[in-house]
Amino acid sequence: MIAGTPDPVAGSQGPPPAGVWNVANALTLVRIALVPVFVWFLFLDGDGWRLAAFAVFAAASITDKIDGDLARARGLVTDFGKIADPIADKALTGAALVSLSLMGELWWWVTVVIMVREIGITVLRFIVIRRGVIPASKGGKLKTMLQVIAIGLYILPGPLDPLRWATMGAALVVTVVTGVDYVVQAWRLGRGPAAS
Repeated sequence: MIAGTPDPVAGSQGPPPAGVWNVANALTLVRIALVPVFVWFLFLDGDGWRLAAFAVFAAASITDKIDGDLARARGLVTDFGKIADPIADKALTGAALVSLSLMGELWWWVTVVIMVREIGITVLRFIVIRRGVIPASKGGKLKTMLQVIAIGLYILPGPLDPLRWATMGAALVVTVVTGVDYVVQAWRLGRGPAAS
């Protein structure tokens, strides 16, 4: 190769991989840090504290959407983010569900069903990842939205029980159905060849 001529192979490699310290991962860490703050507010007495807990929960839930969009739009997807993001999601959801059950405001069986599904599917994704990625589905996005709305309604003070039950019931149904769908997809993926 003539000196000074750019290497065509090197020039076609694209941008370097994103570093761990980027805005998307920072938002994920903020979301994790907000979990104990949310739980603390939730266990304090008074409607004002319940509203504060709702505000923290809402803010943390919104950062979940923002950091994912940022990571994809700006090429900030990292291995750390792939691991930390689902952990942050499960930590927030799990803390809310367990706290509400400890307070006697949500049936324990609902918390157990949702958490077994969430943790189980997350573990399943990591098990089959060498054979391919199970893509996020519209059902999964609907499940997340319903869970966030239902939990938010349980956090808010006021006589909202019929609306809480209906929304949590819908979230529970979609949670189970999408969980079964993910298991089927993982089983099919597991039977195929490993991804190169």
